[in-house]
Amino acid sequence: MPDALLVLNAGSSSLKFSVFLDEEPLRLLLRGEFEELSTRPRFVAHADGAVISQKDWAPGTQLGYTGATDFLFAWGREGVLGGHRIAATGHRVVHGGMRFSGPALVDAATLAELEALIPLAPLHQPHCVEAIRAVTRTAPAVPQVACFDTAFHRTQPPVAQAFALPRRYADEGVRRYGFHGLSYEYIASTLPRTAPGAAEGRTVVAHLGNGASMCALLRGRSVATTMGLTALDGLMMGTRCGALDPGVLLYLMDRYGMDARALERLLYQQSGLLGVSGESSDMRELLSASSAAAAEALELFVYRIHRELGSLAAALHGLDAVVFTGGIGEHSAPIRERVCRDASWLGLELDEEANARGGPCITRSGSRVSAWVIPTDEEAMIALHTRRVLSTTGLAPGPQ
Repeated sequence: MPDALLVLNAGSSSLKFSVFLDEEPLRLLLRGEFEELSTRPRFVAHADGAVISQKDWAPGTQLGYTGATDFLFAWGREGVLGGHRIAATGHRVVHGGMRFSGPALVDAATLAELEALIPLAPLHQPHCVEAIRAVTRTAPAVPQVACFDTAFHRTQPPVAQAFALPRRYADEGVRRYGFHGLSYEYIASTLPRTAPGAAEGRTVVAHLGNGASMCALLRGRSVATTMGLTALDGLMMGTRCGALDPGVLLYLMDRYGMDARALERLLYQQSGLLGVSGESSDMRELLSASSAAAAEALELFVYRIHRELGSLAAALHGLDAVVFTGGIGEHSAPIRERVCRDASWLGLELDEEANARGGPCITRSGSRVSAWVIPTDEEAMIALHTRRVLSTTGLAPGPQ
C-alpha cells in the first residue's frame, strides 16, 4: 500500500491540510482545514467533494497547532488513511530569504534560519514555524520539508531584485523576493499541456485572491513579480494596501504618531478592498454591493492590475499570454472581463461566452494575446517537492 504525504499550510488562526498518495502521478486522497484554532476550533475533512469527517470544540478551547496536529495524526491512525503511512510532511513556508532557493529538509539549523526571517513576513512566518514545531512534537520520526513561496523567483535577474538603497542594506538581504511562488511554479508546470504557446513564450500570471500578485514568466521562469521584500507590495489585496509611496508612512508617523506595529496593522489588516470600501474584503460581497465605495474599491483593484500588467509586459519586452488563477482569478468572471477589456490595447480580444464558462481559454481564436483560466494547486506542488527531497536524501521515515 503506497505511503502518504501530508501537506500543511498554516495561517494566523487556521491550519489547512492535504494528503496525497505517493503514486505516479501523485493522487489526492483528502483535504481539510482547522479554523479558529484558539477561540472556537472547527475541523472538517473532504474526499471526492464530500465531507468525510468534522468536529467542533467548545468555545474558548485553545487547540493551537500542537492540538490540531495531535488530533490530525490520531484521526489518521484510526483508519481514515486506510493504513497508508505518512512518509513525510511538507510545509508551505512564506519566506526563504537569500538562503533558500529550493525546498529544504527541516533540521535544527533550518528552523533557526526560518525563525530569523520572521521580521520579513511577520503575519505569516511565525505560523509556518509553529506548525513545523507542532509536527516535531507530535510525530518526531516523520521527516519534514519546507517549501518556499520565494524560491521560484530566485531566477530573476539581479536588477529585478534590487532596491535603490545603499548597498549595505542589500547585503543584509533587503531586496525584492516575491511571493506566491508555489502557485506560479504549479502554473508554469501545467502550461506545456494546457497552453504550449504560453509555456514557450512571454506570459503574465495573475494570482488573484485575498492575497494577490502577478508574475512575468519567460519560457516558464520568473523574471519579474509585483511583490517585493514582503507580501505587501504590488497589487491591492483583500486587506493589504499594495504599492504605496513610502512618504505616506512618514506622514502617518508624524501626523498620527503611529509606530511600527500600528503601521503593520494598517497595511496588512485594515487596507485594500476592506479599507477602500469600508464594507468587506470579500470580492463576492463587493461585486453584489450597490454602494459607491464598493464600486471605487473594485475600480482601484482592476486599475492596479492594469498598471502592473503593463509593467510586467515591459519587463518581458512583449506579451503572448495572460493566465488568471487564485480564488478571484479562477471564479470571478466579472473581474476577468474588466481586466481583459483594459488590456485590449495589448492585443487581447476577450471571448465573453468562454469567460462566462470559466475557460480554460477565454480569448477569441484570432487574439494576438491569449488569456487563460487555470486553477492553481500549491498543495500538489508542495507534495511533489517533498517527494523529491525524500528521494534525493534517501530518507526512510521511522514508525509513527
